[in-house]
Amino acid sequence: MTNRRNMAYIQIRGVAHYYEWVGRKRQGDSKPVMVFIHGWGGSARYWESTALAIADSFDCLLYDLRGFGRSRLPQTPTGLDYEMETYADDLAILLDSLGLQRVYINAHSMGSSVATLFVNRYRELVEKVILSCSGVFEYDEREFAAFHKWGSEVVKFRPSWLTFLPFMDKLFIARFLHRPIGSAASKAFLEDYLMADEEAVLGTLFTSVSKKATEVMPKEFALLQMPVLLVSGQYDRIIPAAGARKAAALNKRVKFVEIPQTGHFPMLEDSDSYLQEVREFLGINSRSHELGITLG
Repeated sequence: MTNRRNMAYIQIRGVAHYYEWVGRKRQGDSKPVMVFIHGWGGSARYWESTALAIADSFDCLLYDLRGFGRSRLPQTPTGLDYEMETYADDLAILLDSLGLQRVYINAHSMGSSVATLFVNRYRELVEKVILSCSGVFEYDEREFAAFHKWGSEVVKFRPSWLTFLPFMDKLFIARFLHRPIGSAASKAFLEDYLMADEEAVLGTLFTSVSKKATEVMPKEFALLQMPVLLVSGQYDRIIPAAGARKAAALNKRVKFVEIPQTGHFPMLEDSDSYLQEVREFLGINSRSHELGITLG
């Protein structure tokens, strides 16, 4: 498959947001739109292989969240906070600016929290949702405080020269994985983490893992009113599968799937199994995928 990509920037509340289309040939294509949302410290880059794999059936919209990847913060303060709800509103503005009235969503990790809040506030815009590596968890004051202290110290030490150290990318990504991924992907993860704006990285560290999140997210999962596929990695140490099962149990519309022998990035660690679950959920059978036929 050729790499069919169309990249651009769009202003959203004073911040130039990077976005790109994968698979779309021209405005007005008849295919449905799938929006991809990345997680903490990352960018849309790690979704590219998944988007390319379903580009025959979907126009895939990838974008970098405010302060991450190529969506750099301006030098002048925006006055915006880093609550997950605010990022959900950013997405609503993006879709409105692009004239998109109905979409599918595939989100990962912190992006899944943004997506869950988004679909409950703008449910008329969403057809189906895929949440990868998401879930609910209990609040532990001591544990959370230790995590925030450790995270704050780590985030403040991000010299660019780390990218030139041999095997640093492998060391950095190792705690997220159960299976190894390609060198290009691991290098991209490290680069994205190092280039993310400190204000955004720290801000979302405190809002995505918080007492408020433990109280809000279970309610949000219970409110979901469209078909949802919740995918978890069997050995995910960041958001364990047990938390995903608890989330799925809150709502009969949520289908839970666990990808064996994977960690926090099942879409990269076992792309075949991940895509099989995604295609089944979306109604893309193997024959239509081979022929490039859109949803039937």
